Amino acid sequence: MSLLPVVVGTEPGIKLEIAGYWLASGILGVSAASISRVYHSGADVVVTKSIGRHPRRGHPGPILAESHNGLLNAVGLTNPGIEEFSRELSSINLSEIPVVISIFDEKVEGMAELAIQACDLNPRALELNLSCPHAEISQIAHSPELTHEFVKGVTDVVDCPVFVKITPNASNIIGVGLAAQRAGADAVVAVNTLRAMKIDILQRRPVLGNAVGGLSGAPLFPVAVRCIYDLHSALDIPIIGVGGVSTWKDAVEMHLAGASAIQIGTSVMEGLEVFREIKTGVAEYLAREEFQSTSEIVGLAGGKR
Repeated sequence: MSLLPVVVGTEPGIKLEIAGYWLASGILGVSAASISRVYHSGADVVVTKSIGRHPRRGHPGPILAESHNGLLNAVGLTNPGIEEFSRELSSINLSEIPVVISIFDEKVEGMAELAIQACDLNPRALELNLSCPHAEISQIAHSPELTHEFVKGVTDVVDCPVFVKITPNASNIIGVGLAAQRAGADAVVAVNTLRAMKIDILQRRPVLGNAVGGLSGAPLFPVAVRCIYDLHSALDIPIIGVGGVSTWKDAVEMHLAGASAIQIGTSVMEGLEVFREIKTGVAEYLAREEFQSTSEIVGLAGGKR
């Protein structure tokens, strides 16, 4: 593996270095104000909330619950639709603020159509959400065949870089990652949330309105590290790690497992200063250990270079 940072995109407006610390999809990133605020708070890249072809209300509440030091959510992919979102995004200078647009659709044709519309907005890349555990797209990234079909449907029709967000719930995550790679993905985003639920013992029923949600935060972290470690042993494309990172030590561990860049999600709810805190801690670690950049430690724990 090259020690140089990976850069994707060929046009000046969409070049993106797969490195650093990004806002993960699903927390913020649906309004121009929030995108700008997150970027100027220290995020290297902002990944938007997942956007569909049409407006979507999502699941009935409650949509959030805390459990075992983590966060359960069943938002249901609420979003304004690509047309309204494009108007919102038009107020941002995308040559200055690096934005990756997350998109979803339950059909290959719909995903391809949506990808063309999203790519026309000139983001740095597209992130294909094939794995939300509480929506109808949840099963796509369980299947290498379906993953290949969806990714190929997009890479055949757009020129901008394509990242593929996959699930820790898959029985064959390496097969899914390889399928995305064969279909032309520029990177794999690992991982989405774990399928989970919480029950109210007094009401004797599920807490979430959708019953089942996705578990994020600290409990997801060791699962994400294992998935990234396994994927790094098999893939030739970069891995963008995500899942429970809240400290610089978490970030270093995820880099060592194989993540070139890292997305941060649930922990931003404690404050946007997390991006700068992690950057400072990682930089101090690299200096102490006599490394020049994170690219030198990516995958070191697995021995693949």
